[in-house]
Amino acid sequence: MSVLEKALQMLERHPLCNHCLGRQFAFLAHGIENEEKGKTLKTMLLMEAQALASTKKTEAIRVLKILASNGFLKQAEEVLHQMRRRPPKKAVQTCFLCENRFEAVDELAKRAVEKLGEYEFNTFMVGVELPVDVEEREDEFKARFNVEYGENIRLEFGRLLARKIAGYSDKKLDYHKPDIVVLLNPMTEEIRLQVNPLYIAGRYKKLVRGIPQSKWICTKCGGKGCEKCNWTGKRYPESVEELITPPFLEATGGVKASFHASGREDVDARMLGKGRPFVIEISQPRKRFIDLKKLEEAVNAYAKGRVEVSDLQIVDKDFIRRVKKGEAAQKEYRVVVEFEKEVSDEDLKLLEQKLTGVIVKQRTPL
Repeated sequence: MSVLEKALQMLERHPLCNHCLGRQFAFLAHGIENEEKGKTLKTMLLMEAQALASTKKTEAIRVLKILASNGFLKQAEEVLHQMRRRPPKKAVQTCFLCENRFEAVDELAKRAVEKLGEYEFNTFMVGVELPVDVEEREDEFKARFNVEYGENIRLEFGRLLARKIAGYSDKKLDYHKPDIVVLLNPMTEEIRLQVNPLYIAGRYKKLVRGIPQSKWICTKCGGKGCEKCNWTGKRYPESVEELITPPFLEATGGVKASFHASGREDVDARMLGKGRPFVIEISQPRKRFIDLKKLEEAVNAYAKGRVEVSDLQIVDKDFIRRVKKGEAAQKEYRVVVEFEKEVSDEDLKLLEQKLTGVIVKQRTPL
């Protein structure tokens, strides 16, 4: 069966828009859009019907009526009028497969761009959600007509919507690590945004003792608040995490900040030197174009000399894994030892000799 014969067979059974007819032959004539293919197929059928009119008038009229009704082709109606034949009665011209939803793609894309305007982003990806019955209907259609070169309706919707959104927003399409995923349902016109996290890395110094790295929930009440924790729900009133994250949330407009660090120091130890690497993961950020120098200053002002951050930079999710790998890195401690009596230089040299290479077991404070 030729392509035109199969197209006519499909139209004879079901009303199909240009998109949905052309999509059944998507992998033929690569580079031509499905809508154009569908239009071309209908035009070729129209031409064949007109050519048949002189020898096989009955067949020609049958094809023209199919094109006029199920093909939504006005030119077929005009030809029937010229042949002094009455076109089929006007019916609701709704595509069997897409229910004419391809007509709404442009408006849906504009609404998506309007919703995206609430966020700062550089890249996006489109995801299409369809009711089960729509996809099942197309699967049954393909099986009935033994479609060999067809494309999934979800893919065509996704491609067209992505192209429109990119054009209206002037943003780049990214299938791997998009800032935002736009989830659209062409049938219900529902639009949802999946805003991917923003990751900001840096180093922190803990300049005072007595502060844990992360929020330490009271073990007795489980965070509800009790007499032991002075009704705070926490074992310690503040932590490095709690001193760092609020300015990040304020700067990005995010809903949650998760703190990831390369290992941790003891509560009663300071963290000096270059500082400990960390990553802040901001969930659903509204702002991504951050002045990191100003953010650094804001964090340091908020921490009031207890914690200090530096070297802030935008990173990706993979950076967290690299930071976590650093937990096994060699650490260097500096301690102050107090003696009961005066110690001579010779005693210190002797201590150095005896302690060099010795394994020291660390007692971690509870």
